Formats: sequence, C-alpha cells, structure tokens
Amino acid sequence: MDRSAATLLAIEEDTSSASGALFLDLVAEYFASTRDGARQVSTPRSAGELAARFPDVLPVGGRPLAEIVERLGADVIADANRLMHPMSLGHQVAAPLPAAVWTESVIGALNQSTAIWEMSPTATVIETRLVRALARLIGWGDKAGGTFSSGGTEATFTALLAARARAMPDAWQNGVGGDPPVVLCGEHAHYCVTRAVAQLGLGTRRALAVPSREWRMDISALREMLDALASAGTPVMAVVATAGSTATGSFDDLSAIGELCDARGIWLHVDGAHGASALLSPAHRHRVRGLEYARSLAWDAHKMMLMPLSAGMLLVRDEAELAQAFAQNAPYLFHGPQGERAWDQGTRSFLCSRRADALKVWVAIQRYGVAGLAALYDVLCESALALHELIEARDDFVAMHVPETNILCFRWVGDGSLDDAALDPVNLDLRIRYNRAGHGWITTTVLGGRRVLRVTVMNPRTTRAHLAAMLDELAREARTPGER
Repeated sequence: MDRSAATLLAIEEDTSSASGALFLDLVAEYFASTRDGARQVSTPRSAGELAARFPDVLPVGGRPLAEIVERLGADVIADANRLMHPMSLGHQVAAPLPAAVWTESVIGALNQSTAIWEMSPTATVIETRLVRALARLIGWGDKAGGTFSSGGTEATFTALLAARARAMPDAWQNGVGGDPPVVLCGEHAHYCVTRAVAQLGLGTRRALAVPSREWRMDISALREMLDALASAGTPVMAVVATAGSTATGSFDDLSAIGELCDARGIWLHVDGAHGASALLSPAHRHRVRGLEYARSLAWDAHKMMLMPLSAGMLLVRDEAELAQAFAQNAPYLFHGPQGERAWDQGTRSFLCSRRADALKVWVAIQRYGVAGLAALYDVLCESALALHELIEARDDFVAMHVPETNILCFRWVGDGSLDDAALDPVNLDLRIRYNRAGHGWITTTVLGGRRVLRVTVMNPRTTRAHLAAMLDELAREARTPGER
C-alpha cells in the first residue's frame, strides 16, 4: 500500500467513535484526577528536561493513534499545569467548564470560518446573536453589537482602532501624521493599552497614565489632565477605563469616568476582559455601573465565564463604528446587500480565518444558564473574600486590599522583624519555592513598589479549606528558607 492510500485509510479509521473515545477517556481521566487535589499542580521539571521528551517532532511515518494518546497522557498532561486542580491559584486562566470543553471537538470537526456567513451559516448567526444579546445587558440600544476576538488584547486594539477611525477618518489612507491625539488610561491598566497605542502608530508617548487612588483611576486626576489637554489644544482620542484590573481585580468608577467622557465627546473604552462578567451577577453588577457610557467593551469569556481558551469579545455601542474601522473592499468575500447590518463578522474583525468559538460559549450558556454562570462568578469572588478573612485572622500575612472580584494580593511578613525592603526578596523566593514543591500554584506582582504574592481563584472547586492550606504551606516554606 502506498503512502497516500495508507494515510487515507488512517483518516477513515480516525473518524470512528472508538478513536474519539481514546481522547474522551483521556480528558475524563484528567478531570477526575484533579478533583481531589492529590496530584501536583504544575511541574518541577525544567523546560530543557521537558524538551528532551520530544526529540523528533517531525517523524516521516505515522504511529498508531492509541500510542499517541498514551504519550499525551504520559508526556504532556503529566507535566502540564492542572488548572482544574483546586490549588491552582495563579494566572487568570479558567478551569474550563466541561460542556464547553467537549464542544471544542465539534468546533474542530465543523471547521467553520466565521468571517463570512456563507462559510459558517449557523455559527456566524450564533456569534452575532450572542454579542448583540450581551450588548443589550449593558443597556445599549439596537445599534449595538460586536465580534468575538482572541482575547482582551485584540479587543482593546480593535476598539482603539475604531476610536482612531472616529477621531482621524483619514488615518487608514494617510497615516496619523506627526501630531496624533492622545489616549488616557489608568496607571494600573493592562499593558495591551500602550501596546495598542504604539501599534496604531500614535507612539507610546501619546499614552498618558492617570494616577491611581486605592488601585483605581483617580477621577480628580483624570479631570485635571483632561482640562490641561483641552487648554493646550491636544485632542484626546480615547480614555480607557478598567473593570477588573490584572493586579488587584479593581474596578474603576465607570459612572464618573463615563460622565466626564460623555460631556466632552470622548470615546470611552472599558477593558473588562476580567471583570465584565459581573454584568451577569445580580450581586456584583453594581461594580460595572456606568458601563452604558462606554462606546466599547473588551470582555473575555475565557476568564470569569470559565470558557476554554480562547473566547474573547469586543462589544460596541454602535456596530457601524466598528465596521467603519475596517472599511475596505474585498469583493471576493463581502458582497451582501448594501445598507443592511452584515452577518459577516469579517467586516468588523481583524481575522479572516476565524474559529467558531462562539459555539462553546453558546453551549455553556444553554447547559448552565446565565444564572448558573452568575453563581459561579459569585463563588469565585466569595473565595477571594474568604482568603482575605483568613489572612486578617493571622499575624504572619498582610492583605494589600479588600478583593472586589476573585483576585487578592497579600504579603508574608512573618513576625514583623524584617522591614519592607528585606521582605521583597523573601516574598519573591517564597512564591518560587512554594510552586516548585507542587502543592499549589500562585503568582506574584509589585504593588506600591513592594513585592507581593497574588492569588486568582479561577476554579469553583477551590474551597476555604484549600485556601487555608495554602497559607499554612506558605508559612511553613517561609520558616524553612533554603531547605528545598
């Protein structure tokens, strides 16, 4: 049998339910193995050690599927980060909802590109319906809509592209010139804001940081900066507020910022990649009060809606402004009726090859309901608050803030004998040794010039008991430096 015939035969064999069951069983075993928290959260092995397992990534011939799946379990999953583990408390990446995980195989099998309707008749409709329904939750009108994106970075870049198209209609053809407008954002804004400003050709000097107060944008400082810019005749392209900051999960005062921007005709973009899911929760919706003032919103369903990567969204108050940002002719693709709102998502998105990620979000909402997802949001936030209470009851840790969402920064201070400067390297080393031990996983950041430990609860399996165990283990590590 020649190579092509053998490959075609293998393809047919791989379409069977028996072949699919190999992967299904592997994932189900992974889910089960993380439930009790008995195994390690991450790997103690170095990148070099792991690379040694994969010397031949381009074999000439194929292997039996069962053998490859076995290697996935032994060589990949065994030393992957276990986000489903209840002691995984590090980055803002979700322990994904099972129904959404299973939907990934459907998305891959259908392989629909949602750039244009004719290439993805059902998935494009679902995406369009979904983003417009979510936009209505904000209080925006019938013109609102949006698009799925790879995440908050792409969504914020796209939003600022739309803001640039509004402020500088000729920029697409002629560039931004030597004296472009400025963009204001909080000093704790995600790095994607300054990256977008640079990528849009404005230059990072045109990204102005507004000072913070208690980890939120200082409204008085914002007002003063806007007044000074107006007096100097410097145009403002956009203000970027944050709903759920990366470091502390803090929410800017969107009502106050929105009123300032509305009165001055300034585009307000809200980076709600992490915190916009508060819209779903009756208990936390007040944190995004004022969101209706925004013209655009970045929202990552792969964060607090617990979707598998990736499932980002950009919502806009007027979908036509988003389409205008990408206005160009592509007659081989976009040829719908003039004057109608297009089902083609490629008219308002960077990508042409667009994965149908809206399907897994739709399936998860159908399975668990909006109320179910809101309840999970609440559980994650309650866990962070529980951690704060545990820390407040101890003398060897200090919380840096009261959590507004599922993120909390804190610091080991021991018996108080070390000053702040001495505690910085201790806390940095403590995180490294704790993670290496395998019992849990946390991150670190710098707040107010001080090194702190940071926890993000992204798994509804995590309980108060898990959080107490984490503090106990950190304290043990801190009391025995250098023993690991």
